[in-house]
Amino acid sequence: MYIPFRKGWFRYCFRLTMVMVLVHYLSFCGYGQAAKNDSLLQEPTLETVIQYALNHQPAVQQSLVDEAIIDRAIRGRLADWYPQINFAFSAQHNFQLPTTVFQGNTVKLGLDNISAAQFSLTQNLFNRDVLLASKTAKVVRLQSSQNTADVKIQVAADVTKAYYAVLLNLQQIKLANEDIDRLQQNYKYAYAQYQAGLVDKTDYKRATIALNNANAVRRTVGENLDVRYSNLKQLMGYPMDGELKLRFDSLALVRSVYLDTSQNVDFTRRIEYQQLQTQHKLLEAQVRYEKWGFLPSVSLFANYNLNFQNNALAKLYYNTFPQSYAGINLGIPIFQGLKRVHAIKESEWQLRRLDWDVVQLQNSVNNEFTSAMAAYKSAYSNYLVLKENLELATDVFNVVSLQYKSGVKAYIELFSAEADLRTAQINHLNAAYQLLSSRVDVQKALGQIVY
Repeated sequence: MYIPFRKGWFRYCFRLTMVMVLVHYLSFCGYGQAAKNDSLLQEPTLETVIQYALNHQPAVQQSLVDEAIIDRAIRGRLADWYPQINFAFSAQHNFQLPTTVFQGNTVKLGLDNISAAQFSLTQNLFNRDVLLASKTAKVVRLQSSQNTADVKIQVAADVTKAYYAVLLNLQQIKLANEDIDRLQQNYKYAYAQYQAGLVDKTDYKRATIALNNANAVRRTVGENLDVRYSNLKQLMGYPMDGELKLRFDSLALVRSVYLDTSQNVDFTRRIEYQQLQTQHKLLEAQVRYEKWGFLPSVSLFANYNLNFQNNALAKLYYNTFPQSYAGINLGIPIFQGLKRVHAIKESEWQLRRLDWDVVQLQNSVNNEFTSAMAAYKSAYSNYLVLKENLELATDVFNVVSLQYKSGVKAYIELFSAEADLRTAQINHLNAAYQLLSSRVDVQKALGQIVY
């Protein structure tokens, strides 16, 4: 069909094509931006941070991939229970036929061209390898999921500590800013008194030194914040260039430091004990597997062969000589130099060794719990003392500040009170972080971190 060319038609098509390309590009960019935004946390609380890490941390994802690999390996082993059907084909040209001597005469056997096609079927009735796979499939899958749970517990504990470290740094920055504000006021007041001739230049120079030190501390803790955010992102599997601004409730955080110290450890709640129990089941299955070595292997088979023979290659497939048969295979191991006996004893010793692994784990968990609880109690006592010191230092500073402004106290006393307050604030923050971290260790020792 002929379509007449119209003026401006090519320009119209060109513009339409460019618009479509632009729309496609913008939609692609928008999708990429949306996908990136979806991978970022909008309200990063402790719970959402941990959940994000469990969904994106490479170690967790690798463990989940391992689960999928093991599941497919199990399915592959179990596939041996199904009928195995195979096909084989061959074609052969004989340059020299085989010969034999029959009643004193030399006779050539066969034809110049030979071809064969074979269909074979086998069905396992008893095979200890396949039987072991079917008996342990559920346990192996359980072991794989327990390995994933172990990784998740460790990731959750590490992320929680890193989260608290960022909060500590944020509070340090807040205190440093408050300290700078106070020192700036003190500097202005001391300099005003110096200008008025009430004091010498020593006071405002000391105030300058203190202010410079506070600014240096503020820069240091600011740089440390970037490092701790980077560490938290790495543990979370979070994009390094993605924005992450933590949100937290100070009162809820303070309430979360308390822990029931009357709890007793139950090592059966630990994922490590559950893993050993699963391994125990697998070793028991291994013992049975080695004992099955005395039993015969049984399988059915059936073959159907198509044989083609002809001296003329073009007529090779004109005639066929089929052959079919079926039967049963029975393999009976009679003597293998006591190899099976040694294999049974080896697996029994491995099972016995695992019992000692359980004892060792129990001792290790008890020691871990004792150490973690002692560290928590020590951190809690230290936290209470330093909290009281902070309250006292705050009261002293407020009183001395008023007395200094009233002309009762010298600046050196205000300087000392302010240094005591700053030290008390820093010590209180460090004590709170140690308390929160030790609380995580106690929960992990008790097996209370479960994912």
